[in-house]
Amino acid sequence: MAPANTTEPSTEEQSFTKMAAADVDSIGAHCEMPFCRQLDFLPFRCESCRGKFCLDHRTESAHSCPHAGEWARRKRDAQQSSTSSSSTPKPTILNHEQQCSSPSCKTLINTPLTQGVHCPNCNRHYCLKHRMREDHDCANLVPIGARPGQSQREKGIAALGKLRAWGAAKQKSLGASMPKVPQSSAKTNAAAQFKALNDLKKTAKGDGKVPMDKRVYLHVEASADTTIAKHPSGAFFYDKAWSVGRVLDVAAKALQVQNVNNRVEGEEERLRVFQVEAGRLLEFGEKVGDVCQSGNTIVLLRGVGPAVPDLIEP
Repeated sequence: MAPANTTEPSTEEQSFTKMAAADVDSIGAHCEMPFCRQLDFLPFRCESCRGKFCLDHRTESAHSCPHAGEWARRKRDAQQSSTSSSSTPKPTILNHEQQCSSPSCKTLINTPLTQGVHCPNCNRHYCLKHRMREDHDCANLVPIGARPGQSQREKGIAALGKLRAWGAAKQKSLGASMPKVPQSSAKTNAAAQFKALNDLKKTAKGDGKVPMDKRVYLHVEASADTTIAKHPSGAFFYDKAWSVGRVLDVAAKALQVQNVNNRVEGEEERLRVFQVEAGRLLEFGEKVGDVCQSGNTIVLLRGVGPAVPDLIEP
Protein backbone atom coordinates (compact mmCIF):
# COMPACT_ATOMS: atom_id res chain seq x y z
CA MET A 1 0.00 0.00 0.00
CA ALA A 2 1.39 3.45 -1.02
CA PRO A 3 2.43 5.95 1.64
CA ALA A 4 -0.20 8.47 2.66
CA ASN A 5 1.98 11.56 1.99
CA THR A 6 2.67 10.76 -1.64
CA THR A 7 1.32 13.52 -3.97
CA GLU A 8 -0.27 12.41 -7.19
CA PRO A 9 0.96 14.18 -10.32
CA SER A 10 -1.44 16.74 -11.91
CA THR A 11 -3.28 15.42 -14.89
CA GLU A 12 -3.25 18.95 -16.52
CA GLU A 13 0.12 20.04 -18.02
CA GLN A 14 0.85 23.83 -18.21
CA SER A 15 3.29 25.46 -20.76
CA PHE A 16 3.20 29.03 -19.36
CA THR A 17 3.68 30.86 -16.11
CA LYS A 18 0.78 32.67 -14.64
CA MET A 19 1.40 36.33 -13.87
CA ALA A 20 -0.13 37.98 -10.94
CA ALA A 21 -2.49 40.85 -11.63
CA ALA A 22 -0.18 43.26 -9.81
CA ASP A 23 2.69 42.49 -12.19
CA VAL A 24 0.78 43.76 -15.24
CA ASP A 25 1.19 47.35 -14.14
CA SER A 26 4.97 46.95 -14.10
CA ILE A 27 5.08 46.53 -17.92
CA GLY A 28 4.89 49.71 -20.00
CA ALA A 29 3.65 52.96 -18.50
CA HIS A 30 0.50 54.95 -18.04
CA CYS A 31 0.01 58.05 -20.20
CA GLU A 32 0.80 61.10 -18.09
CA MET A 33 -1.86 63.16 -19.81
CA PRO A 34 -4.55 64.02 -17.22
CA PHE A 35 -7.88 62.31 -17.75
CA CYS A 36 -6.16 59.72 -20.00
CA ARG A 37 -3.87 57.50 -17.94
CA GLN A 38 -4.04 54.80 -20.59
CA LEU A 39 -1.65 51.90 -20.03
CA ASP A 40 0.67 51.70 -23.03
CA PHE A 41 3.13 48.83 -23.28
CA LEU A 42 5.27 50.88 -25.73
CA PRO A 43 4.88 54.42 -24.48
CA PHE A 44 6.36 57.48 -26.22
CA ARG A 45 8.80 59.67 -24.34
CA CYS A 46 8.76 63.43 -24.81
CA GLU A 47 12.37 64.69 -25.01
CA SER A 48 11.33 68.17 -23.91
CA CYS A 49 9.51 67.43 -20.64
CA ARG A 50 10.72 63.82 -20.21
CA GLY A 51 7.17 62.56 -19.79
CA LYS A 52 5.68 59.32 -21.12
CA PHE A 53 2.53 59.37 -23.24
CA CYS A 54 0.35 57.17 -25.36
CA LEU A 55 0.01 57.28 -29.11
CA ASP A 56 -2.69 59.96 -29.05
CA HIS A 57 -0.79 62.33 -26.78
CA ARG A 58 2.79 61.76 -27.93
CA THR A 59 3.27 65.18 -29.60
CA GLU A 60 4.12 68.32 -27.65
CA SER A 61 0.94 70.06 -28.79
CA ALA A 62 -1.23 67.02 -27.92
CA HIS A 63 -0.14 66.93 -24.28
CA SER A 64 0.42 70.71 -23.94
CA CYS A 65 4.11 70.26 -23.17
CA PRO A 66 5.30 72.84 -20.58
CA HIS A 67 8.75 72.83 -22.20
CA ALA A 68 7.65 72.89 -25.82
CA GLY A 69 10.54 73.35 -28.26
CA GLU A 70 13.25 72.53 -25.71
CA TRP A 71 14.32 69.35 -27.50
CA ALA A 72 14.49 71.13 -30.88
CA ARG A 73 16.64 73.93 -29.37
CA ARG A 74 19.06 71.46 -27.83
CA LYS A 75 19.41 69.61 -31.14
CA ARG A 76 19.95 72.84 -33.09
CA ASP A 77 22.62 74.06 -30.65
CA ALA A 78 24.40 70.71 -30.85
CA GLN A 79 24.45 70.85 -34.66
CA GLN A 80 25.81 74.40 -34.68
CA SER A 81 28.53 73.46 -32.22
CA SER A 82 29.48 70.44 -34.32
CA THR A 83 29.56 72.54 -37.51
CA SER A 84 31.71 75.28 -35.99
CA SER A 85 34.21 72.78 -34.63
CA SER A 86 34.48 70.93 -37.96
CA SER A 87 34.91 74.18 -39.93
CA THR A 88 37.90 75.27 -37.89
CA PRO A 89 40.81 75.45 -40.38
CA LYS A 90 43.62 73.07 -39.83
CA PRO A 91 46.89 74.70 -38.88
CA THR A 92 49.19 75.14 -41.84
CA ILE A 93 52.86 75.90 -42.02
CA LEU A 94 52.95 79.39 -43.50
CA ASN A 95 56.55 80.35 -42.95
CA HIS A 96 58.34 77.10 -43.57
CA GLU A 97 61.65 77.82 -45.24
CA GLN A 98 61.17 74.89 -47.63
CA GLN A 99 57.65 75.90 -48.73
CA CYS A 100 56.72 76.74 -52.33
CA SER A 101 56.99 80.51 -52.84
CA SER A 102 53.71 80.74 -54.74
CA PRO A 103 51.18 82.49 -52.44
CA SER A 104 48.41 80.06 -53.34
CA CYS A 105 50.51 76.94 -52.74
CA LYS A 106 51.46 75.39 -49.39
CA THR A 107 53.46 72.49 -50.77
CA LEU A 108 56.66 71.70 -48.90
CA ILE A 109 59.58 71.39 -51.27
CA ASN A 110 63.06 69.87 -51.15
CA THR A 111 61.67 66.82 -49.38
CA PRO A 112 62.19 63.16 -50.30
CA LEU A 113 58.82 63.26 -52.12
CA THR A 114 58.79 66.77 -53.65
CA GLN A 115 61.74 68.33 -55.45
CA GLY A 116 62.11 72.12 -55.38
CA VAL A 117 62.99 74.23 -58.43
CA HIS A 118 64.88 77.54 -58.23
CA CYS A 119 63.79 80.39 -60.50
CA PRO A 120 66.86 82.46 -61.46
CA ASN A 121 64.72 85.48 -62.43
CA CYS A 122 62.88 86.13 -59.17
CA ASN A 123 65.38 84.19 -57.03
CA ARG A 124 62.68 82.05 -55.39
CA HIS A 125 62.04 78.33 -54.99
CA TYR A 126 58.88 76.62 -56.25
CA CYS A 127 57.29 73.20 -56.46
CA LEU A 128 57.07 71.35 -59.78
CA LYS A 129 53.57 72.70 -60.43
CA HIS A 130 54.68 76.35 -60.20
CA ARG A 131 58.20 76.01 -61.63
CA MET A 132 57.41 77.78 -64.92
CA ARG A 133 57.62 81.58 -65.00
CA GLU A 134 54.03 82.10 -66.13
CA ASP A 135 52.75 79.75 -63.41
CA HIS A 136 54.11 81.86 -60.54
CA ASP A 137 53.65 85.29 -62.20
CA CYS A 138 57.38 85.84 -62.33
CA ALA A 139 57.08 88.93 -64.55
CA ASN A 140 55.38 90.91 -61.76
CA LEU A 141 57.71 89.85 -58.94
CA VAL A 142 60.63 91.88 -57.68
CA PRO A 143 63.66 89.58 -57.50
CA ILE A 144 64.84 88.77 -54.00
CA GLY A 145 67.94 90.84 -53.29
CA ALA A 146 67.17 93.43 -55.98
CA ARG A 147 66.79 97.13 -55.24
CA PRO A 148 63.16 98.03 -56.07
CA GLY A 149 63.94 101.68 -56.69
CA GLN A 150 66.38 100.92 -59.49
CA SER A 151 64.99 97.67 -60.90
CA GLN A 152 63.11 99.22 -63.83
CA ARG A 153 65.98 101.50 -64.75
CA GLU A 154 68.49 98.67 -64.57
CA LYS A 155 66.26 96.48 -66.72
CA GLY A 156 66.00 99.22 -69.35
CA ILE A 157 69.77 99.71 -69.44
CA ALA A 158 70.34 95.97 -69.65
CA ALA A 159 67.85 95.64 -72.52
CA LEU A 160 69.49 98.47 -74.45
CA GLY A 161 72.94 96.96 -73.92
CA LYS A 162 71.63 93.59 -75.00
CA LEU A 163 70.34 95.00 -78.26
CA ARG A 164 73.53 96.87 -79.02
CA ALA A 165 75.64 93.83 -78.25
CA TRP A 166 73.56 91.71 -80.61
CA GLY A 167 73.71 94.27 -83.40
CA ALA A 168 77.45 94.84 -83.15
CA ALA A 169 78.27 91.14 -82.93
CA LYS A 170 76.02 90.15 -85.83
CA GLN A 171 77.19 92.91 -88.10
CA LYS A 172 80.78 91.97 -87.35
CA SER A 173 80.13 88.28 -88.00
CA LEU A 174 78.35 89.03 -91.25
CA GLY A 175 81.22 91.22 -92.39
CA ALA A 176 83.78 88.56 -91.51
CA SER A 177 81.88 85.88 -93.42
CA MET A 178 82.08 87.86 -96.64
CA PRO A 179 85.30 87.52 -98.65
CA LYS A 180 87.55 90.57 -98.59
CA VAL A 181 87.70 92.07 -102.07
CA PRO A 182 88.77 95.48 -103.32
CA GLN A 183 86.01 98.05 -103.32
CA SER A 184 86.46 98.46 -107.05
CA SER A 185 85.55 94.83 -107.62
CA ALA A 186 81.81 95.42 -107.42
CA LYS A 187 81.05 92.49 -109.68
CA THR A 188 83.03 90.09 -107.50
CA ASN A 189 81.23 91.35 -104.37
CA ALA A 190 77.84 90.99 -106.01
CA ALA A 191 78.69 87.46 -107.12
CA ALA A 192 79.65 86.49 -103.58
CA GLN A 193 76.39 87.88 -102.22
CA PHE A 194 74.45 86.07 -104.92
CA LYS A 195 76.16 82.79 -104.03
CA ALA A 196 75.46 83.29 -100.31
CA LEU A 197 71.80 83.95 -101.07
CA ASN A 198 71.55 80.82 -103.23
CA ASP A 199 73.10 78.76 -100.45
CA LEU A 200 70.54 80.22 -98.04
CA LYS A 201 67.66 79.28 -100.35
CA LYS A 202 68.94 75.71 -100.67
CA THR A 203 68.99 75.11 -96.92
CA ALA A 204 66.02 77.24 -95.84
CA LYS A 205 62.98 75.50 -94.42
CA GLY A 206 59.40 76.68 -94.37
CA ASP A 207 55.84 76.15 -95.51
CA GLY A 208 55.93 74.54 -98.93
CA LYS A 209 52.58 76.09 -99.84
CA VAL A 210 54.15 79.56 -100.02
CA PRO A 211 54.77 80.44 -103.70
CA MET A 212 58.39 80.87 -104.73
CA ASP A 213 57.93 84.47 -105.84
CA LYS A 214 56.39 85.46 -102.49
CA ARG A 215 59.10 84.02 -100.24
CA VAL A 216 61.59 85.98 -98.15
CA TYR A 217 64.63 84.00 -96.98
CA LEU A 218 66.08 84.90 -93.58
CA HIS A 219 68.70 83.78 -91.10
CA VAL A 220 66.90 83.31 -87.78
CA GLU A 221 68.58 83.04 -84.40
CA ALA A 222 67.52 83.03 -80.74
CA SER A 223 69.46 84.21 -77.73
CA ALA A 224 70.71 81.42 -75.48
CA ASP A 225 68.44 82.42 -72.58
CA THR A 226 65.25 81.96 -74.61
CA THR A 227 65.57 78.52 -76.16
CA ILE A 228 66.19 74.90 -75.19
CA ALA A 229 67.32 73.86 -78.66
CA LYS A 230 70.88 72.57 -79.12
CA HIS A 231 71.29 74.71 -82.24
CA PRO A 232 69.27 77.91 -81.72
CA SER A 233 69.61 79.14 -85.29
CA GLY A 234 68.58 78.20 -88.78
CA ALA A 235 67.64 79.29 -92.28
CA PHE A 236 63.93 79.73 -92.99
CA PHE A 237 61.63 81.29 -95.55
CA TYR A 238 58.30 83.01 -94.93
CA ASP A 239 55.53 84.62 -96.94
CA LYS A 240 56.23 88.28 -97.55
CA ALA A 241 52.63 89.09 -96.63
CA TRP A 242 52.96 87.57 -93.15
CA SER A 243 53.08 89.91 -90.20
CA VAL A 244 56.14 90.03 -87.96
CA GLY A 245 54.00 88.57 -85.16
CA ARG A 246 53.17 85.50 -87.25
CA VAL A 247 56.80 85.08 -88.25
CA LEU A 248 57.75 85.24 -84.57
CA ASP A 249 55.29 82.46 -83.69
CA VAL A 250 56.56 80.18 -86.47
CA ALA A 251 60.22 80.90 -85.73
CA ALA A 252 59.78 80.36 -81.99
CA LYS A 253 58.23 76.96 -82.63
CA ALA A 254 61.00 75.96 -85.03
CA LEU A 255 63.79 77.02 -82.64
CA GLN A 256 62.05 75.58 -79.54
CA VAL A 257 61.63 78.97 -77.91
CA GLN A 258 58.93 79.32 -75.26
CA ASN A 259 56.44 81.87 -76.55
CA VAL A 260 54.08 83.31 -73.93
CA ASN A 261 53.26 86.59 -75.69
CA ASN A 262 49.53 85.90 -75.63
CA ARG A 263 49.56 85.13 -71.89
CA VAL A 264 51.61 87.95 -70.39
CA GLU A 265 51.15 91.70 -70.30
CA GLY A 266 54.58 92.92 -69.27
CA GLU A 267 57.67 93.05 -71.45
CA GLU A 268 59.86 90.93 -69.19
CA GLU A 269 58.61 87.65 -70.68
CA ARG A 270 57.53 88.91 -74.10
CA LEU A 271 59.47 87.91 -77.22
CA ARG A 272 60.48 90.51 -79.76
CA VAL A 273 61.99 90.31 -83.27
CA PHE A 274 65.25 92.23 -83.73
CA GLN A 275 66.54 92.90 -87.25
CA VAL A 276 70.32 93.04 -87.33
CA GLU A 277 70.75 94.98 -90.57
CA ALA A 278 68.32 97.76 -89.58
CA GLY A 279 69.43 97.68 -85.94
CA ARG A 280 65.90 97.89 -84.55
CA LEU A 281 63.04 95.92 -83.10
CA LEU A 282 60.24 95.18 -85.53
CA GLU A 283 56.62 95.91 -84.76
CA PHE A 284 54.32 92.89 -84.60
CA GLY A 285 51.94 94.39 -87.18
CA GLU A 286 54.56 95.12 -89.84
CA LYS A 287 54.74 92.88 -92.89
CA VAL A 288 57.96 90.93 -93.00
CA GLY A 289 58.30 91.56 -96.74
CA ASP A 290 58.27 95.32 -96.15
CA VAL A 291 60.95 95.41 -93.44
CA CYS A 292 63.22 92.49 -94.41
CA GLN A 293 65.00 91.36 -97.52
CA SER A 294 66.20 87.89 -98.38
CA GLY A 295 69.53 87.28 -96.72
CA ASN A 296 68.78 89.43 -93.66
CA THR A 297 69.18 88.15 -90.10
CA ILE A 298 66.54 88.38 -87.39
CA VAL A 299 67.01 87.47 -83.73
CA LEU A 300 64.40 86.47 -81.14
CA LEU A 301 65.02 88.36 -77.89
CA ARG A 302 63.09 88.30 -74.62
CA GLY A 303 62.51 91.16 -72.21
CA VAL A 304 63.90 93.98 -74.36
CA GLY A 305 60.89 96.26 -74.17
CA PRO A 306 58.70 97.78 -76.90
CA ALA A 307 59.95 98.38 -80.38
CA VAL A 308 62.24 101.44 -80.48
CA PRO A 309 63.89 102.40 -83.78
CA ASP A 310 67.60 103.09 -84.24
CA LEU A 311 68.83 101.52 -81.01
CA ILE A 312 72.03 100.39 -82.67
CA GLU A 313 74.49 103.16 -83.30
CA PRO A 314 75.85 103.15 -86.86
